[in-house]
Amino acid sequence: MPRVAITGLGFVTSIGNDRTAVTDSLRELKHGIALSTNLTDKDPISVLGTLKGFDTTSMDVEDWTYPSDYKIRREHLRSMSPHVLYAHCALVQAIADSGLDEHEVSSRETGLFTASAGSPRGVHFNIERMNNLGVGRVSPMAVVSSVVGSLSFNLVASFKIMGASGGFASACASSGHALGYAFDEIALGRQQRMFVVGAEDGNREAILPFAGMRALSPSKDPAAASRPFDKNRNGFVGTGGGAVMVLENLDAAKARGAKIYAELLGWGQASDGYNVAISHPEGHGLAEAMTRAMNASKVNPEQVEYINAHATSTQIGDLSEIQALRKAFPEHRPFVSSTKALTGHGLSLASVMEAGFTAIGMHENFTPGSANITTLDPKTEGVNILTETHTSAPKIALKNSSGFGGANVTLVMRAMD
Repeated sequence: MPRVAITGLGFVTSIGNDRTAVTDSLRELKHGIALSTNLTDKDPISVLGTLKGFDTTSMDVEDWTYPSDYKIRREHLRSMSPHVLYAHCALVQAIADSGLDEHEVSSRETGLFTASAGSPRGVHFNIERMNNLGVGRVSPMAVVSSVVGSLSFNLVASFKIMGASGGFASACASSGHALGYAFDEIALGRQQRMFVVGAEDGNREAILPFAGMRALSPSKDPAAASRPFDKNRNGFVGTGGGAVMVLENLDAAKARGAKIYAELLGWGQASDGYNVAISHPEGHGLAEAMTRAMNASKVNPEQVEYINAHATSTQIGDLSEIQALRKAFPEHRPFVSSTKALTGHGLSLASVMEAGFTAIGMHENFTPGSANITTLDPKTEGVNILTETHTSAPKIALKNSSGFGGANVTLVMRAMD
């Protein structure tokens, strides 16, 4: 079966809007969380992982501002919501980073899978306008700019994608599923390359509803609000943005002299079958996903040196993953960290963003630590939580993701020699 390489990355995130800035933030453990002007004094939360250089607060795209490096045609901009803009910019970066030309991008051999929850603000605005003013006053772009699937609709059209395309919706495991099935497209010989895109608006309307679930941190301290595995963690910090990973047939990538960040060896998935919102407290589904991923990749647990954890900084979720790690690695103790301490939780964006972070570390020879831990939760005893940047890269790494309904995905990555 064809092997699968990672040949391009693009980022619009709270810790940087390009690979260079993101790499620096990961090395130095610099966070991108701040007191947010998108929130009100009446809201029970104060901080978000914030994007710099973008202003998408207006409902009129003509009022948006974004870096001048990106030249987006008006006909494309008018059908966007904020997350689509972020992803568009990240995809431009990833294409340039991979060295693909426009004929390779727009080819029957190139597909695109996406993950996003759509734009809650856009849906609300358009339905309210329809109810108050009548359907005739609703933009013709209302549906394609806001519903789940907007990311695929827009990017396929803007970049003239002609291969496989589609979107995934499994909450915080969404872009993990997108990466896994994109791997399959290449490994089964259906496509030569795949763009995998995750994006979220990350604004008040997208994040604040999680406060109703008591899942968000009420902290007013940006430097300490997101702290996975810390004894005193009190919820996650939301964020938005866009991240793109280019997957490519390894032989084809080598033949064209492409830069290769890492190899994607395989993946696995399993469900908890337990609760609509809460991970199984014993971590059964995630443990099974890790085991299946390693089996599919022909990797033994003793070979895994690092795990980029899903850990969002919630009491229940973090400890569920700890239990899963104990089951999947009963004797071996790989390094474990959660880069959500730096970015906040990107929801369906998280998997591809953090897989990208892992690939950067493997290529640049470092392993990012789990920041903001003041007092390590004693319930993590026996799990090797990495609290500082490690100055060498893992040869084999896992990326875990978990979503509502107990959906769990694990990706296996290998550094290139």
